[in-house]
Amino acid sequence: MSPARLTARATGALRGRVRAPGDKSISHRALILGGVARGETTVTGLLEGADVLATAAAMSALGAGVRRGDDGTWTVTGAPELTSAAIDCGNSGTGARLLMGAVAGHDVTVVIDGDSSLRTRPMARVTTPLAQMGARFEGERLPMTVRGGSLQAIRYRLPVASAQVKSAILLAGLRAAGLTEVVEPEPTRDHTERMLRAFGVEVGVQDGAEGRHIRLMGGQPLTATRITVPGDPSSAAFPIVAALITPGSEVVVEGVLLNPLRTGLFETLVEMGADLKVENAREISGEPVGDLVARHSRLAGVTVPADRAPSMIDEYPILAVAAAFAEGDTHMDGLGELRVKESDRIALTAEGLAACGVQVDERPEGMTVRGLGHAPPGGGTVRTLGDHRIAMSHLVLGLASEAPVIVDEPEMIATSFPGFAALMARLGADIMEA
Repeated sequence: MSPARLTARATGALRGRVRAPGDKSISHRALILGGVARGETTVTGLLEGADVLATAAAMSALGAGVRRGDDGTWTVTGAPELTSAAIDCGNSGTGARLLMGAVAGHDVTVVIDGDSSLRTRPMARVTTPLAQMGARFEGERLPMTVRGGSLQAIRYRLPVASAQVKSAILLAGLRAAGLTEVVEPEPTRDHTERMLRAFGVEVGVQDGAEGRHIRLMGGQPLTATRITVPGDPSSAAFPIVAALITPGSEVVVEGVLLNPLRTGLFETLVEMGADLKVENAREISGEPVGDLVARHSRLAGVTVPADRAPSMIDEYPILAVAAAFAEGDTHMDGLGELRVKESDRIALTAEGLAACGVQVDERPEGMTVRGLGHAPPGGGTVRTLGDHRIAMSHLVLGLASEAPVIVDEPEMIATSFPGFAALMARLGADIMEA
C-alpha cells in the first residue's frame, strides 16, 4: 500500500552517483512507433512508470505485441494495421494525445479514457487538427471515441507551442494522403522527428519566417529498430537541484538526455550561478547524452526568458524550489500551459512554497519567486492534488529547509519516477512516510 504522506527532512550533504529513470517522452514514442512498425523493435532503458506502462497496455490492446524480458529489455512486435479497442491512458496526457494521432489513420474505432485527472484535461488542441484531416471524434474530453481512416494531409500552424499536438499530427500524417506540414512558432521537443528517422521515415525540418516547418509525406513504412532510452532530464532535475541547495553536496546523474530542446532548466540554473557541469558527452539512439555533475552553489535570482518555456515546461516547479534558496527574485513567464497540466502547477507551486515560508507572486501565465538567499523555514504540509512533480519538488525543498516538509498523495510519483525516494536515499536523503 502506498503511503498517504511523505516527509522530507535535512540530513546533511548529498553525495553519490545515480542514474535517472528513462526519459518519459522517448519511452512513449518508442512503444507507439514500434507498435505500428514492420518487424520487432527492442527498447532498453524504458521508463517503467505508470504512464508509460499504460501506453504499453494500450498498444497491446490495439494489436501490437508488447512484452518485457527478464533483463528489462522490451520487445514490441508491430501491427501495421491496428485493431479497434478500448484503452485506458491512466494519468498520461502524452499517451492519450499521441495515441489519438496514431489511431486516427487506421480504419478503427477506439475509445480512449483515463483517470479522473486526465478526464479534466483539454483535448481540443489535438482533435481540431486531426478532425481537419478526416478523423471523427465523439466527446470533447475523455472518455472519447475516435473513428479513424481515410485521412488527408494538412498544413497546420500550431496556435501554441506543443510537442504533443505536433507529434499527434505527424503520427496521423504517416497514413494520410499527401504532404503533412506542421508549423510551430517556437521549436518544441523534437523526439518524434528524431525517432521517425530511426524507423526509416523521411522527415524534413526547416526554419522560416513563420517558425519551424516539419514536413512528412504520407504512406511511408516504418521499419523496426533498436532504441536505447536515455535518462529523463525532468527526473534528473530533482537530485540535481537537491545537490545545488544542500550545503556540502556533490551528485552525479549519469546518462541524462541533453537534447537542446530539453535543457532549459539546466541553462537557467547555470545562469543563476549553479556549479553544474557535463561530463562524458556522447550520442545514444540519435540523442545527445551526458553525465551531469552538480555541486552545492550560491544561487541568484534571474528573469527566465518566456521563449525558453517549451524546453523546460515540466521543470518550473523544481526551478521554483531552487529560486526559493536564491538571493533575489526569479521571474518566470510564458507558463500558461502549467495551468492545464496534471494540476494547476502555478497555483500549487505558489501554495506549497507559501506553506514553507516563501512568497510567490502569481500571474495568469507566470510567477515570481521571492528568493530568501538562505534556507526557507519549511515546516509546511503541501497539497499536491496527486501531481507527481509538485510532490517531488516540495520533497526536495524539505531536504534543505529548516524544518521538515510533508507532501500528501505521493503515490502518483510512480507515474514518472518509480523508486524516487529510494534513489534519493542512496544519495543520503531522508524521505520517509509521514
